[in-house]
Amino acid sequence: VYRGSVKDFPGFDASQDAEALYNAMKGFGSDKEAILDLITSRSNKQRVEICQAYKSLYGKDLIADLKYELTGKFERLIVSLMRPPAYSDAKEIKDAIAGIGTDEKCLIEILASRTNQEIHNLVAAYKDAYERDLEADIVGDTSGHFKKMLVVLLQGTREEDDVVSEDLVEQDAKDLLEAGELKWGTDEAQFIYILGRRSKQHLRLVFDEYLKISGKPIERSIRGELSGDFEKLMLAVVKCIRSTAEYFADRLYKAMKGLGTRDNTLIRIMVSRSEIDMLDIREVFRTKYEKSLHNMIKEDTSGEYKKALLKLCGGDDDAAGEFFPEAAQVAYRMWELSAVAKVELRGTVQPAASFNDDGDAQVLRKAMKGLGTDEGAIIEVVTQRSNAQRQQILKAYKAHYGRDLMADLKSELSGSLAKLILGLMLTPAQYDAKQLRKAVEGAGTDEKVLIEIMATRNNQEIKAINEAYEEAYHKRLEDDLSSDTSGHFKRILVSLALGNRDEGPANVTQAQEDAKKLADVSSNDSSDSLETRFLSILCTRSYPHLRRVFQEFIKMTNHDVEHAIRKRMSGDVRDAFLAIVRSVKNKPAFFADKLYKSMKGAGTDERTLTRIMISRSEIDLFNIRGEFIDLFDKSLHHMIEKDTSGDYRKALLALCGGED
Repeated sequence: VYRGSVKDFPGFDASQDAEALYNAMKGFGSDKEAILDLITSRSNKQRVEICQAYKSLYGKDLIADLKYELTGKFERLIVSLMRPPAYSDAKEIKDAIAGIGTDEKCLIEILASRTNQEIHNLVAAYKDAYERDLEADIVGDTSGHFKKMLVVLLQGTREEDDVVSEDLVEQDAKDLLEAGELKWGTDEAQFIYILGRRSKQHLRLVFDEYLKISGKPIERSIRGELSGDFEKLMLAVVKCIRSTAEYFADRLYKAMKGLGTRDNTLIRIMVSRSEIDMLDIREVFRTKYEKSLHNMIKEDTSGEYKKALLKLCGGDDDAAGEFFPEAAQVAYRMWELSAVAKVELRGTVQPAASFNDDGDAQVLRKAMKGLGTDEGAIIEVVTQRSNAQRQQILKAYKAHYGRDLMADLKSELSGSLAKLILGLMLTPAQYDAKQLRKAVEGAGTDEKVLIEIMATRNNQEIKAINEAYEEAYHKRLEDDLSSDTSGHFKRILVSLALGNRDEGPANVTQAQEDAKKLADVSSNDSSDSLETRFLSILCTRSYPHLRRVFQEFIKMTNHDVEHAIRKRMSGDVRDAFLAIVRSVKNKPAFFADKLYKSMKGAGTDERTLTRIMISRSEIDLFNIRGEFIDLFDKSLHHMIEKDTSGDYRKALLALCGGED
């Protein structure tokens, strides 16, 4: 099936088009609109024929004339469209290595994403256009393992058979693990050989197997084991093997997000993919970034340049009735992985080895006695003890001094640091109960906090929260949630507050029925609303079972369940269901995303930052750090360092642990 956005123009006549372009450029000024309309509605093959016709009719070079008439980004885009794909690639690479400095990102993008045939065509085009040897030029311009991998990719000899040997899959996964994670130092040659030679089909299975045996995605190991341009290249290769469309969707998004636009990247991708997989790229883009590529180009560019890009993009996926086979496959694979991954959850705070509660109590008292407060000493003790040990310190403090440690800390500390330290001194259940209480008391309700806590805690945690809540506030949590919320949202919270979600494995037959219930919006049984059906499944089934349900859901509807929730629900109900789904999919990633949002942009949402750092520090903060770097290409440690200050920062970094 053809997945490009630009097709052959029916009733094409090269001479007629050549004449139209000649007229658009003759005289004073040029008719850019006419040039743009004509060139973007012809296929590359047809454009090449127009160039030939133009030369025979006028004895002039069409590309040279276009360069003369047009300027800036618009000129780059139009001229790129006139070259055959292999010559376009050759020109991009020539520009990337000419002059001072090398544009490694461009080399990486082209060589990591092209098929064998495209690579062979590129090498030939480069020789033809510049009378030079591409491999020799790249070798002269790069170094180290980065150079070796580029040379391997330049051979265009990746295996192409779809027949996969399971033994070889296991062997390759093991070899990669032994070449990196299990070795002192890294055996880069293994990475180069396996990632540079094996077929896509084979490598996808190797990546799944790798996750199974190591508990982490191959990308995370590459980030930990390799560095610099070599690391970037290997990550690009992995991404293209998993899904080339997703790789380009990410590159396009990064080229446009934030301030300024990376026009060279934007032009290169829009031109090179317009006749290959633009429809797949648009689909993944829409699913991943919750906006259409069309819309993002529209907001980010202007003038004729914008019009031409939009024509290459084709339709707008925010319009109704889109259908997403490629995106659905990516989503399905993700649920499959989430079901097999044996991830060992780890906190960053461990019990202190030689622990002495009375000794700690004395250190704390000394830090608070007399004038001034020694915040550093308090941070040191509180962040380096487990919660159970902190509870013992509270008792020892009272036994030794007849004073209430919480009250003393409260009077000595202030601001964000006080909230963080006092939060750490409560038991996890007391802390959650307190956050929930704050969220419901007073005038407004903080639904985000209610969702974050209720949707992510397990049965045991919920039961403990209920007890702590009643003890502290002499009211039942369920009653407070009920009186403070309403409608379907209230019903979701009340159901979650029971803490009796199933805990067994997936039941396949039941999963198919559940998926059908969720998928079947149009069922005539109107007594049971859509929200009720989602509630009865999402709030009661076990996590392993829900993973299975969501896989079946994609098979039935071609959509990820998140897409369906977004499309058909709104407000708090939508957010609550999305939180449950994301928590089932990958809880550490759910929290990593929340932490990132609490710090990105202007201002820091310190309440969220504090709450998550406290509540996850002994459960899965180590895993959250790993997901953080996978998702945002920067470490949590680095972001906290940049975004907070003083003693508050010191305490957060102590909780965060390593630098990654």
